[in-house]
Order: sequence, then structure tokens, then C-alpha cells
Amino acid sequence: MIIDSHAHIGNLLILNLSVRKVLYSMERYGVDFSLVSSIESTEYYSEGKRLPWPLRRTQYRVCKKTIRAAKRHPDKLGALLWLQIDRCVPNERLCRLIEKNRRYIYGIKIHPYRSETAPDEPKLEPVYELARRFGLPVVSHTGNIEKARTLYLYNAAKAHPDIDFVAVHMDLDSDCNEAMELIAKLPNLYGDTTWVSYETTVRAIKKCGSEKILFGTDNPIDGKDHMLYNRAGQRSFCQGYFNELKDLISKEDYDNLMYKNAQRLFGIKSEIVQSSK
Repeated sequence: MIIDSHAHIGNLLILNLSVRKVLYSMERYGVDFSLVSSIESTEYYSEGKRLPWPLRRTQYRVCKKTIRAAKRHPDKLGALLWLQIDRCVPNERLCRLIEKNRRYIYGIKIHPYRSETAPDEPKLEPVYELARRFGLPVVSHTGNIEKARTLYLYNAAKAHPDIDFVAVHMDLDSDCNEAMELIAKLPNLYGDTTWVSYETTVRAIKKCGSEKILFGTDNPIDGKDHMLYNRAGQRSFCQGYFNELKDLISKEDYDNLMYKNAQRLFGIKSEIVQSSK
């Protein structure tokens, strides 16, 4: 069984990440269940450059579309609600939407890079209160800019021990060493493997334990065959997880990484995944 803890939907600039592409790739590459968030909640398209008004979408609208995708494919997709954390605060309308559709929602997504806001800033307290209220983990991009370092997510996790946090990428485009050190220190801080080599994940498992790392892909950022090759035609990092990694770690560790941790952390019921087969 494979659960992808970090996939995407939505349309923004040159990216067209349709539900159809996600479902196609899941079927072709053997992924049983994916947690999806929508890139349409992006606030900054590059460092210091806020998304132009004509391209912006309201937080409520994006969350509603994400939930709709999960409701249409509940045995394949679960919703991660990507919240806009720079200038937007969760309101009661959003709370009512979550309450009404809680069974399709598995977590809250924040993106310190695309919002240029560090996870430990006071303005995120309403987000964490929302997570606490509905019992949802908080999944966060890490890497690219200073405010998005795992260090600041660690601070947030330490300040909120009753909420689980996931450091997606474990500091993108780094050796992941600082992220591993921080993940190993807190019981409520996890890492995910999106764009992380399988060799680095072996180190992460040794450092943090196999119960602290989740498989993620960013599917279908590089197209419907994202899990086979990237935009340059090179082998996808996902292939190492499907093939070589099995021979480098125990079956128990592999199962923890590829689906058991996600099941436990996000509350994905076995019968939901099994019904997709």
C-alpha cells in the first residue's frame, strides 16, 4: 500500500494540476490514496512578488474546491486545506465549511515560502486554534527562503505540543541535516520526503526513526507522469522509493514510511484505502 501525503491540484500561471492528472498517475504508479492541497492559495509567486489581483483566489473558494475534489473521490483523495497566512485569518464561515465536511478533510496546509510568513509568527495563532478545534495536523512547506526554514516550524510545534506538524521537504534543496535534528527532538514534528532522495531518507530514518517520516511526492507538478520522470526527462526521485529503497531498510520501516505513518497521523481509515482497490 502507498499513501502520498503531499500532492496538489489547482491552476496557477503555467501550472495545470487537474484532479484527472492526479488520479491517472495514482493508478499508473500504484498509489492508493493521496492528500491534496490547491496551489490556488498561493500569495507570492516569487520572493517579494505578490500574486497580481486578477490571479488571486479567496481562501474560502479554494478550500471549497479542494473539498469538492475529495468528496467526488473519497476512496482516492483527501483534502489538505491550504490556508493563506499572510493577510488572511480563518473566520466562522470557513469553520462552518470545515465542520460540515470534516470527514473529507485530513489536515491544514501552510506555505511559508508562498506566503512569506514564518510558522512561528503570532499571526498564525488563529490557524493553530483552527487545527486544535478540528483535530487536524498542520503540514508546512520548508525551504527556499529564511522564513520557511524547518527551524521556525519547530518553534511552532514546540509551542503547540497538542498539534502535529509535518515539515514537507525537510528544507528543500538542502542536505536536510538541520531538519532531521529538529524532527528528532519533538514527538509532534514529522518530516516528508517530497523532492528528498531515497538515500537521504535512509539517513532520516536512522536519525529520527521510521515512524517520523512520511512519503510525499508533489504530484503532478511535473505532469501526469511526475512519478516516472521530471520536466527535463530525468528519472523521478519517486522511483527510488518504489524500487531501491526496499532493499535498504526493513519491511517494517518501509511500510511505516509509505503508508502507516500517514494513516496514523491523518486518521486515514483502512477501509477507505482498501475500498479503492
